[in-house]
Amino acid sequence: MERAHSLLLNEEVCSQLGEHQRVEFIFEWLNHLKKLLPATDRAHVKQNQRRLVEQLSAVLIGSPGPPTRWLLAHCLALLYRLGDPVPSSLLVDRCNDIIRSKDDSPSGLPTRLAAIACLGALFEQLGRMLAGSFKDTLANLLKAMKSAESQGRYEIMLSLEKILQGLGVSAVPGHRDVYKAARTCLTDRSMAVRCAAAKCLLELQREAVFLWTSELENVATLCFRAFEGSNYNVRVSVAKLLGTLLAAAVEPRQPTAPRQGGRGRSSLEEVMDLLSGGFLRGGAGFLRASGDMLKGTSSVGKDVRIGVTQACVVFVSTLGGSWLEANFPAFLSLLMELASHGRATQTPGDAVVTRRCVSFILRSTLGSLLGEKAQTNAAKQLCLAVAAQKRAIDAALTDGNVETRVSSADVSASQHVLVCCLLELGGLVQGLGSTAAPLLTDSSTALLDTVVSVLLHPVSSACLAAAWCLRCVAMAMPSQGSLLLDRCVERLVALKSSPEAVAGYGAAVAALVAAVQHCPLGIPHTKGMVVLALAEDLLRSASQNSRISLQRTRAGWLLVSSLVTLGPAVVEHHLSRLLLLWRCVFPASLREQEMELRRGDYFTWQVTLEGRAGALCAMKNLLLHCRELVTDDVISRLLTPLACAVALLTKLPALLRSYSSSVRSFSVVYRLRVYELLSLLPPLDYQESFGLVMNQLVTDLSGQDNLNQPCSELTLLPPLCHHDDLPLVGPALHDTDHRYIEEQLHGSSVGGGSLDNDAFSLCERSDDAPAPLPPAIALTAAAVRLFGALFPHIISAQRVKILELFVDTVNQLKGQRQQTVQTHVCAALCSLLKHQGGIRGSLGPEEVRSPALSLLSGALESGSPLLRCLAAEGLARLVQVVGDPGFTVSVSLLCFDRLKTARDAASRSGYALALGALYRYTGGISSPQHLSTCLGILFTLSQDSTSPEVQTWSLHSLSLVVDLSGGLYRAHAEPSFTLVLRLLLSAPPTHPEVHHSLGRCLHALITCLGPDLQGDGAAVSGLRSSCLVGCGVMQAGPDCLVQARAISCLQQLHMFSPPHVNLASLVPALCANLCSSYLCLRRAVVACLRQLVQREALEVSEHAVTLVKELPRRDNTQLDVTIKEVGLEGALFTLLDRESDPSLRRDIQETLVHMMASSATSGKLGHWLKLCKDVLSATTDCRAPVEASQEDEEADPTRDDDSSAFRARSESGGPFTALRWATRRFAMECVCRIIAQCETADPAHFDMALAQERRLHESTDFLVLHLGDLVRMAFMAATDHSDQLRLAGLQTLLVIIRRFSAIPEPEFPGHVILEQYQANVGAALRPAFTADAPPDVTVKACQVCSAWIASGVVSDLRDLRRVHQLLASSLAKVQSGRDTSSQLYNEATATMETLAVLKAWAEVYIIAVQRSRQKENSDPSVSSLSSSSESGGLLKLVQSDLSTLSRLWLAALQDYALLTLPQEYASQLPATGGSFYTAETVKQARAHYSSSWAPILHATSLWLHSTGFVMSDDSPANLSRPATPTSMGHTSSVGGAKSPEDISSDRLHLILGISVEFLCSPHSEDQMENITSCLRALQALLDVSWPRAKIGNDQALSVELLSVLHRLMVTRESVSVQLAVLDLLRQIVTAAQEHVREKRHSAEVDDGAAEKETLPEFGEGRDTGGLIPGRSLVFGALELCLCVLVRKLPQLSPKLAGTSPTGPGGSVWSLTDSDCQLVSSALCVLSDLPSVCSPEGSVSILPTVLYLLLGVLRELVHQPSTQTGSAGGGGGGLGSVVQAALQALKSVVTSPMSRQEKSRGAWILLLRSALNTLLGLWDSGDSGVDQISLLTALTVFLLSAGPDVCTVEPLHALCLQRFNASMDAKDPLVVSQCYQLLSSVFQGPPGVAVPYIQALGPPLVRFLQNAERSRPQSPEELMGVLEGVRAMEALVQAAEESQRAQLVAILLPLLISFLLDENALGSAPAASRSLHEAALKDLMRLGPQHSAVFRCLIASSPHLKSRLEAAVKGNQESLNAKASGANPARSAAKSSPSITLKTNFL
Repeated sequence: MERAHSLLLNEEVCSQLGEHQRVEFIFEWLNHLKKLLPATDRAHVKQNQRRLVEQLSAVLIGSPGPPTRWLLAHCLALLYRLGDPVPSSLLVDRCNDIIRSKDDSPSGLPTRLAAIACLGALFEQLGRMLAGSFKDTLANLLKAMKSAESQGRYEIMLSLEKILQGLGVSAVPGHRDVYKAARTCLTDRSMAVRCAAAKCLLELQREAVFLWTSELENVATLCFRAFEGSNYNVRVSVAKLLGTLLAAAVEPRQPTAPRQGGRGRSSLEEVMDLLSGGFLRGGAGFLRASGDMLKGTSSVGKDVRIGVTQACVVFVSTLGGSWLEANFPAFLSLLMELASHGRATQTPGDAVVTRRCVSFILRSTLGSLLGEKAQTNAAKQLCLAVAAQKRAIDAALTDGNVETRVSSADVSASQHVLVCCLLELGGLVQGLGSTAAPLLTDSSTALLDTVVSVLLHPVSSACLAAAWCLRCVAMAMPSQGSLLLDRCVERLVALKSSPEAVAGYGAAVAALVAAVQHCPLGIPHTKGMVVLALAEDLLRSASQNSRISLQRTRAGWLLVSSLVTLGPAVVEHHLSRLLLLWRCVFPASLREQEMELRRGDYFTWQVTLEGRAGALCAMKNLLLHCRELVTDDVISRLLTPLACAVALLTKLPALLRSYSSSVRSFSVVYRLRVYELLSLLPPLDYQESFGLVMNQLVTDLSGQDNLNQPCSELTLLPPLCHHDDLPLVGPALHDTDHRYIEEQLHGSSVGGGSLDNDAFSLCERSDDAPAPLPPAIALTAAAVRLFGALFPHIISAQRVKILELFVDTVNQLKGQRQQTVQTHVCAALCSLLKHQGGIRGSLGPEEVRSPALSLLSGALESGSPLLRCLAAEGLARLVQVVGDPGFTVSVSLLCFDRLKTARDAASRSGYALALGALYRYTGGISSPQHLSTCLGILFTLSQDSTSPEVQTWSLHSLSLVVDLSGGLYRAHAEPSFTLVLRLLLSAPPTHPEVHHSLGRCLHALITCLGPDLQGDGAAVSGLRSSCLVGCGVMQAGPDCLVQARAISCLQQLHMFSPPHVNLASLVPALCANLCSSYLCLRRAVVACLRQLVQREALEVSEHAVTLVKELPRRDNTQLDVTIKEVGLEGALFTLLDRESDPSLRRDIQETLVHMMASSATSGKLGHWLKLCKDVLSATTDCRAPVEASQEDEEADPTRDDDSSAFRARSESGGPFTALRWATRRFAMECVCRIIAQCETADPAHFDMALAQERRLHESTDFLVLHLGDLVRMAFMAATDHSDQLRLAGLQTLLVIIRRFSAIPEPEFPGHVILEQYQANVGAALRPAFTADAPPDVTVKACQVCSAWIASGVVSDLRDLRRVHQLLASSLAKVQSGRDTSSQLYNEATATMETLAVLKAWAEVYIIAVQRSRQKENSDPSVSSLSSSSESGGLLKLVQSDLSTLSRLWLAALQDYALLTLPQEYASQLPATGGSFYTAETVKQARAHYSSSWAPILHATSLWLHSTGFVMSDDSPANLSRPATPTSMGHTSSVGGAKSPEDISSDRLHLILGISVEFLCSPHSEDQMENITSCLRALQALLDVSWPRAKIGNDQALSVELLSVLHRLMVTRESVSVQLAVLDLLRQIVTAAQEHVREKRHSAEVDDGAAEKETLPEFGEGRDTGGLIPGRSLVFGALELCLCVLVRKLPQLSPKLAGTSPTGPGGSVWSLTDSDCQLVSSALCVLSDLPSVCSPEGSVSILPTVLYLLLGVLRELVHQPSTQTGSAGGGGGGLGSVVQAALQALKSVVTSPMSRQEKSRGAWILLLRSALNTLLGLWDSGDSGVDQISLLTALTVFLLSAGPDVCTVEPLHALCLQRFNASMDAKDPLVVSQCYQLLSSVFQGPPGVAVPYIQALGPPLVRFLQNAERSRPQSPEELMGVLEGVRAMEALVQAAEESQRAQLVAILLPLLISFLLDENALGSAPAASRSLHEAALKDLMRLGPQHSAVFRCLIASSPHLKSRLEAAVKGNQESLNAKASGANPARSAAKSSPSITLKTNFL
């Protein structure tokens, strides 16, 4: 609105614009004014009012277009309402004058229409102010009405509606006149006028009581006449009017005085009489109707019946759910009268329509208005109705003589009632799901008995409906499936000789078996065998009794067909028998078939055709449901039957000639089956029969005898058209809520779909009742499909001939027959083109093109819009398949030419569409020239206002051109926008289809411009404002499809340019349409919301709430109330509960999820949780729990009154009423989502203390504060009636336990917050373990149990027992095994349940063992009672069942091991199945095993670990379950018991095998916990010595394990996995070490020490020293260690050494603690390897080991300049690595191999080189090195490697040099460490120590002498001196006795020199003092030891003596002082308070 910013119109700008731009400019200004006026203050409005009125009046007389006139009217009225209203009457007079004027010029009409619109708006806004001019205005309008054309009548009706609305009760005097005028308009020939009249009357009935009292019948008749010839919109509007009136009549809104002859309220019967009158007789008067009755013709159109149906639905919906609940029995009986009325069901077609209508009424009312409890009651009523009908029929059938059967009319009437009731009953039960269980147990209704009794009804449609109803019961409650199946099979066998029973029970069995495909729990496998045996029996015995041959044959094949739907896992067991059946039903060869034709009568042929059709249908199902079983072998065995089946097609005409009509219907079904089957097979399989099939197809499509049946376009063509083009055909094909009945309008007269057309449809995979089409129509559709697949495979000449034949046939015929053939052949051609286009096939020779083109161009000119759509799509496909650009151009030229010459609307619209569609499949339009030509033509056509149809089609085509030309179109965007806007602003509202196409164009243009719309240029902003104006016009339009299109345009615009879409106006518009009665509009609204909330969820919900707060509505809808109470989110939940359309439901759910994602963790957490809780508690069975929850989030603590109000409401049941289980389950899933979102958000969500603290300071909300609500919700869901909801509740409970179990309770330390909810958890779990709980619920509950026990929330054993008891009960159930006779579900379900129980126990056992270990580790001494009892207690709880469990676990593992064998070993699987699975359900069982084996494996190995592999003797007598021949080693297959040793090794290999097999092929990330379980299991095993010995003994096994571990190491990044791998590696190496040690030991014992020389070599490498990769354990271990080390320290590898140390994984200093652990473990393993080798082998690996150890050391000691301390200080992790490296080095150097004579020499050389390398490390570092670690390593060498290695020059000199250097180091730490190491060297073996003592003794003494002069200042320096003293002592100890005295004489003076005198002692620093004390202590100790030297020394040097004495004396005094201070304190402490203690110390 950049160009007009003020209130007044900018006339200067306006005058400069061209005409079209001016219109747009004015429209924008009016739009602006509409928003601006309410925001402007009144005085300002009054100032400008005169000028504004002048400007608006100028627009009024400037012939404005429809959108402009409505907007203008609104602005004028608004102006008077907000400004000065007095002059408004002048405007009314002026408008009346304009209306009276006789101006017939083209500009006069729009002005007159604008004046009419202004009157309406003025009265609407100003109401009674204008009451004075009402009479004149009304008279004027009604007078104008008489001469007005359709637009005028339309506008007058709308205006009258508004006048009535504004005046309310003041308009009463004019009511009768308005009524008269509306009566005539209601049957107007213009549909828009009818709609407007209906709206006007709807407004009138608010005040005009007579409409629904005295005039009710007349209005009803009028409405019925309005339905005649109506379109969809009219039906919706008039139905709304009629329904509302009837509802008012039954329950008046205001009390009415019954007047003379009139009446007050009408009864339900009277109202229903009216409706059924309309249904049966239409809107005809009495005379005409009676005349028709005499003639016996029925003239009620389907449109009337459909209209009446919709009115009935509106009637009930208006009265509401509670009314329906109260009056349902009466309503149902009236409806059933209608269904069974003779006039409604005269022909089969009529009957189908009637049944559809009644079903629709039931479905729309019961399905959407009632909650679950009310639906259950309705189902009971339906049951009673069925029972009553059945009783009546039975009485009639048994009553009279059997020969004179009851009149067929009664039976057929009852069938329609039964079908309607049973289908609705099925629908209700299916919707209720497992909540319908009480219905089955209620004896008063006896639902199952009633439905089963209908199976014997003599009419097939009733039997089939009953069968379908049973199928619904089985789908809703899977536990019923098997029982019902048994019951029906039993009855079928018992009543095999009754035709009705065979047909009825056969259908029921088939339906029940087909229901299994929807029930994951399945039925027992044996049931399939029973059904197949029964089918075989029926087929065998069919020929015995001709009275029931047909029924038995049909039932037999029906059973086979249903059996095939059970899927490949079941069918593969029966395939051979099926193939045999198929072979028997067809002749063995074609010759035999020839002979067949010569014999038999019509009846045998009926049976034969029925049987073969059934067999073909079963084959078709095999291809649909078990494709993988149909191998080449199977197909080859089916080829003969197929060839015979096809050959019989050619013989059918002869049969028809012989037996005429009696065989006709059978032959149609037979052909249908052949076609259906062939179209599923690859054509090459039946090559020989191509000719036969093709001839038959051509005959069926264009033959003379098939033309007399009317063609059903609507079933044939839509699937072949492009779905974007279908809206052109009309809204019938749109998805509407009324689709179910609207389809019937367009069905052919043969009738619509109905179950009795094809009993085999009971086996289909649909949720809704199938409605197969009549065979003749289905045959054409199948022929069309098959033609498309087959045509490309026949020879070219034949192809041309066939198409030419088609062209000739079409040209020869006329009229209806021509259209039928044209439809058939064009459909066939398009099917062919679509098929070829899909597979990129070709069409054949060029000659084929011309007949194809002529067929399509003929269809483009057809009168049928659907055929034109088809032809346009066909042309696009033809061009694609031909793939020749020249041909494409010629086709487009053809279209141009025809468009220039054609005059009739049909051909122009057809060719226009073809022009747009032509390039659809050839990659779009790429030629600018072609584009310009197209646009020229389409622009012209789209402005042809004389023909709205041409406009619609050409605009649609324009939108396709825009889509297809992409970027090329940018150049034409502006003129296109101008055109679209101009048409939007001028096209009359009476043709909404034009607007719809304009909407498509706008949408395409927005998409074409795309992100460019964000630009800032003038051109772009112009285009953008055009978009917004266009959307505004469409939003204001009256048609819903157009409004939906406007919403999707705005959605598109929002995607490309979000800032320019004003949410403040868009969101309210969306919310207003959320409850629209049009499905397309609701879909558009929700799709748009879904997109908006992804970005701006908070704004959207705020706008929605503000909208509702501002609305002062007359009739506030339920939705507004909902939004007011619970926001948009709540409204969406309500909508979700009502909707049944799957895509809409999905969108609503996604919208809610996005809204939650953006606001649940930010500020509205409490709001969302409360919402979910309200939804969950809104059941019909129980009101919401009455406990008041925590302070509500919406009310902050300051407004207490508010919060109490909130509370009060939630107690009364919350804002929702009676939501269904599916909605509540979704709410439960939302709760899980919220918890998951909080995990990634603030940590305070899962920390009570933190949350409470933060809550004090900020107003945020945290999940942990709502834990009570979460648990309560999970509990409510887990104990619901609906199984699905129970599963969701248990899942939520599981999530809650996992997330919250570890959070401590701040108020009670030592407890967790979940502890207070243990009662809820127990109560939620208990129902899942009852006997009748479904297995999937029990399985989930087991999971929750184990999580709860494992979480450690409950420490008290008594409390734990409750949950433990549940698990124990299920274990007992597993042990007893299921009784096969009482099985309800598939055997795989039992497997699932058993394994879930075993898995849960395994998890509990694992936790118990872990806890007891932790307790032992943490403090074995202290056993605080509670904790020890808990951990030990849990283990005790499990211990009692362990013997049982361990057996079951082993059996399960053995099953799993068998099931994971590759396919080629399948023959080795036990024929009877395993312990827990049966042979037939192997496939299903595999999945269950794979989800539960890992914990079981872990638990088993822990159990074996606890028993130490010692067998216990208890026999398996107490165990009834796994004592199968396959169970673990209790009985061996050969017979005779195994030894315990064998059993143990079997178990070990089982566990190893499973682990290795799994670890070799873990597929994806989600298997992490399984990998961990495997590794832990192996660790537990290898902790025991027996398995270690086995593994040590078996080299190949160890190597295999290592290679698997290596692979894991490389592929998994998880630290825990890598640590576990290294731990296992250590255990394996240990096992090998033990094994070698054992071998050596036994060899020594055997051979005695004497023959040492001949000792065989043990260990790897034998006597050669060679290690073979892949077979060597040591090599494998080396690889693994290397892998770890190089990944963590890449510099070790020479290849990677050049990489910069700062790179990734570069410097050692970047290692994490866990990395350090890994490296340490690897080093530890490395050091063990030499001991596993033989001496030669050890020599082979030693270089590698040493290289790696020193390499790691090298990396560790290079200090970066920043790191000053030693590596020991550099983080705990690295210190541990240094320690590990030194430890490893020590164990290598001390290895016994270095002393074996065979290897000794080589070892010494290698160790010398290593020492050399080590000495070189000091120099290599550019920065400092960690000298301490290096010195330590050096010391390790000196002490462990012996003199041979270390005392060799030059190494010896270098070593000394290093020590010297360290003694002089600057760093006191280095010095102290150096002396520490020296003292250990001095104590070493003499060979090493002596040279060092000699070399390093003197410097040591010098150092100590030096210390006297410069006393230590810091603790570190002090350490150095003290360590020096230690070293000196060590030196003294190392000296020989003779030398020792001299050395002591050096040491003692040094010590005395450290003493201080008393004066110095007081002032000396701490370090000096400590030195003094230490020296004194040493002297006290050493003096007595060397007393002689000591005395001598003291004697010889008096100054030493005096120093010593002073020190001793000083020491003695201080000791005395201490003692005297301490003693009294001790005694005082016992008696007096502790204060005295402190005073004594002063």
